[in-house]
Amino acid sequence: MKKIAVFASGSGSDFQSIIDANEREKFCEISLLVASKEGIFAIERAKKHGIEAIVRNKKDFASVEAMYADIVDVLRARGVDYIVLAGYLSMISPSLVRAFPDRIINIHPSLIPSFCGKGYYGLNVHRAAIEYGVKVSGLTVHFVDEEYDSGAIILQRAVPVEEGDTPESLQARILEEEHKALPEAVKLLATGKLVKRGRTVTVLL
Repeated sequence: MKKIAVFASGSGSDFQSIIDANEREKFCEISLLVASKEGIFAIERAKKHGIEAIVRNKKDFASVEAMYADIVDVLRARGVDYIVLAGYLSMISPSLVRAFPDRIINIHPSLIPSFCGKGYYGLNVHRAAIEYGVKVSGLTVHFVDEEYDSGAIILQRAVPVEEGDTPESLQARILEEEHKALPEAVKLLATGKLVKRGRTVTVLL
């Protein structure tokens, strides 16, 4: 069974969705949570479910590269196969991407390539979608490469933008779909059901 490490920076609701799905139907081993700072609720979720959690904050290292070199060592020591970025708000180092090529996935709260890239995180994404006047937003799960939100797309889910939506209300509806889509993508990845050829990702039935 493949081992995954989840990276998180906040409450960890996407992380929880993976835990819950994996408890219903075991498709991977969640071996580690990498938290970007102390005190986030994702760490409490890990403790509750007996998942090891570590904190890696760049202020504790001489450089960002030193931090990610340490993370790579930790992941390799634990035999981690895949990395899932679940609300991880930092741009990961190219060295981590190279250490785990086509083995890192991320969830982003828009239909990429709309409203993505540097600065598009949290409510910023949903505010931009509403201000632009789009009728449909949603989420994207994609492979991670060395650029912001530019990796090959695994799956997307559309969510209507409703009259009178606020960034908060749109975020809440998209988050409901994130909690279904991310576990689905992790299961496909961990069970060998994804075939990536360039920018095209095929799901094997």
